[in-house]
Amino acid sequence: MHILVVDDDAELCTLLGEFLRREGYTVDCDHEGNAGLTSALAGGFDLIVLDVMLPGLDGFEILRRLRQQSKVPVIMLTARGEDVDRIIGLELGADDYLPKPFNPRELAARIRAILRRYEQSQEQRAPSGRLEMNGIVLDPGTRQVFSSGKPVEVTTFEFDILEMLMHSAGRVLSRDTLMENFYNRKATPFDRSIDMHISHLRKKLEHGTTLIKTIRGVGYQFCRTPEDAHAE
Repeated sequence: MHILVVDDDAELCTLLGEFLRREGYTVDCDHEGNAGLTSALAGGFDLIVLDVMLPGLDGFEILRRLRQQSKVPVIMLTARGEDVDRIIGLELGADDYLPKPFNPRELAARIRAILRRYEQSQEQRAPSGRLEMNGIVLDPGTRQVFSSGKPVEVTTFEFDILEMLMHSAGRVLSRDTLMENFYNRKATPFDRSIDMHISHLRKKLEHGTTLIKTIRGVGYQFCRTPEDAHAE
């Protein structure tokens, strides 16, 4: 697996590079935003670790431009306590975030969880039964989503969350279940990763109707019919 680290802290990049290579990854590093974007767009990477604060282009702009052409998994590195950075990163299509300073072992664990999920998604691209429910069509074979017959552009992560919710339509999936499935860790009160991805799905799919219902204090439920949205 080939990882690109984009961070202007050369010492941190050296340490991460050495650590991740011992974990079995091939690692390249860029220390400036424009160079990082060029490398990312060139392809050939299985995952990108992207800092927010960079000279040249910042991490948000790199992610915004990258998502126009690529669905490669991205982990954002944010300043500790900067919730707005995490929210913006997830809104722009980041798969996960990690506040600085962090333990390299935690970064490695998050990389493994995301790559494992991404590999499973790639393996499931063989044609299989489409899911059709409440005006939404999800095709696992082509990994396309349609709302009221119109194609909807979703990220790899959003597709996987929607597929899991639709397979369990009518049942409530807890935040812990979703976090463990996609991130291989339990939910915490301050970790809004899953919530932000679902919020993004709602903006793309819901137009005056409720498709993904929040069950307060528990988790989320995909509504099989419009009536389910109002059921207790």
